Amino acid sequence: MSNVIVLNQNTKRESGRKAQKGNIQAGGLVADIIRTTLGPRSMLKMLLDPMGGIALTSDGHAILREIDVTHPAAKMMIDLARTQDEEVGDGTTSVIILAGEVLQVADPLFDRKLHPTVIVRGYSEALDFCLKNIGRFSIPIDIENREELSKVIQSCLGTKFTRRWSDLMTKLALDAVLTVKREHNGSTEIDIKRYARIEKIPGGDIEDSKVLKGIMINKDVVDSSMKRRIVNPRIVLLDCSLEYKKGESQTSVEITKEEDFQRLLELEEEYIKRCCLDIIAVKPTLVCVEKGVSDLAAHYLSKAGITVLRRLKKLDNNRLARASGATIQNRTDNLKESDVGTECGLFEVKKIADEYFSYFVDCANPKACTVVLRGATKDVLNEIERNLHDAMSIVRNVVSDPRLCPGGGAVEMALAHAVQQHSPSIQGTHQYAFNAIGVALEIIPRTLAQNSGSHTVRAITELRAKHAAGDFTFGVDGETGKIVDMKTLGVWEPIVVKTQELKTAIESASMLLRIDEILSGMSKKAKGGPAPAAQQAQPTPGGDDDEGGE
Repeated sequence: MSNVIVLNQNTKRESGRKAQKGNIQAGGLVADIIRTTLGPRSMLKMLLDPMGGIALTSDGHAILREIDVTHPAAKMMIDLARTQDEEVGDGTTSVIILAGEVLQVADPLFDRKLHPTVIVRGYSEALDFCLKNIGRFSIPIDIENREELSKVIQSCLGTKFTRRWSDLMTKLALDAVLTVKREHNGSTEIDIKRYARIEKIPGGDIEDSKVLKGIMINKDVVDSSMKRRIVNPRIVLLDCSLEYKKGESQTSVEITKEEDFQRLLELEEEYIKRCCLDIIAVKPTLVCVEKGVSDLAAHYLSKAGITVLRRLKKLDNNRLARASGATIQNRTDNLKESDVGTECGLFEVKKIADEYFSYFVDCANPKACTVVLRGATKDVLNEIERNLHDAMSIVRNVVSDPRLCPGGGAVEMALAHAVQQHSPSIQGTHQYAFNAIGVALEIIPRTLAQNSGSHTVRAITELRAKHAAGDFTFGVDGETGKIVDMKTLGVWEPIVVKTQELKTAIESASMLLRIDEILSGMSKKAKGGPAPAAQQAQPTPGGDDDEGGE
């Protein structure tokens, strides 16, 4: 019988137990990279990019985002941090550590010859059990009580670089989120990505950071003769250019005499003048344009006492519309009195260092804001921005689901205890996988104890005893490594973060465990036509009598 080669010669193939073991090891290695960044006693990681830039951070997502990995399972693990960050904005380190441990506890199950589908079935049942029971270990919070919200944010910031300025960061996060909060069709809308912009300005003290009652844009006026300070400005927002309109495609004009060229120039001037007269008719004092403004248009508007800003970003224009009450128009002849924004109290251009910034502040009811961050260096500002983003996400999560779970690994240990207690009632071999999730959940309090420098085995044994007695609020104090009541310590986390963490970690680990073959080195399609998907080798020298494998 002849040899048949189905795959390309360059294709690398891993299958069965080897592929599963490789995935488990890759997941564990990614988790080990950021394991020391969990908790208030966390370490920082220094990241060097190919261009020579340096980043110092303890944020799990920021670290993994910069790491270049080749193993497919490791790439999937890194995507978990991005998913967690986009969904809830916090818990990126925890989700990677938990997913890595969920993979690790599957290794002994494979040694027992359990089939991957049996393991995955046990994992999914354990996940459903955790999601049903996590509500038992939560308490409600009054979102109208600013003091209670502040405590939640401070417990979130307690593990980060900015914990020294936790009072200031808490105030910034609360002010920013409550500013952009909007009731819409009976639901609460909080879009911090679009409407709460963080502007980083190197220099000054961190204590100089503040949330503006309005917005700030890194722009100066078009002409030096225009006013740089206007009280109660009338604002017009345009997303069209105040220049002569150019053809969509290539345009050619044939001119036979000099007067025609003169007439063309006059038409351009007439068009720009007409646009300016349309704007002047609604009596604005400030015009903001997303596109270009010609010198002639700037001259006409300056003569009318109107200040002009040009080339604004689309997001900046949208935020300015929310803050000032103006409506963005794409044609000047459509402008009406109702399109003019009158809710801004003061427009002012300030120079900070070498940059000019336009402030639109003292707005009557701003539904958009700018958080101005000051700090010594760009590295410090970048880390503060990451921490502030997490804090704002915490406020958003609490407002959307006002329930809290005890921090310090308390809720993970409570769920681990509940899973292990329920495990004997499960019928079938997937009971082992169900119980393994209970073992994996203990990794969070164990890592906190390790990073705080305490005796890990003693701490975890003591914590198990507390939870066995029904004290579900007891967890690990990340500062000292002692077992304390989180209610007394005031460390709470939103339930949204914990449920998302469990879902992301267990579901992704289950998907990785179901992979039984990894094919790499697949050739791309050739330019002349499709590459051969399979090829048949010539019969081996032994003829048909020889038997060969792949």
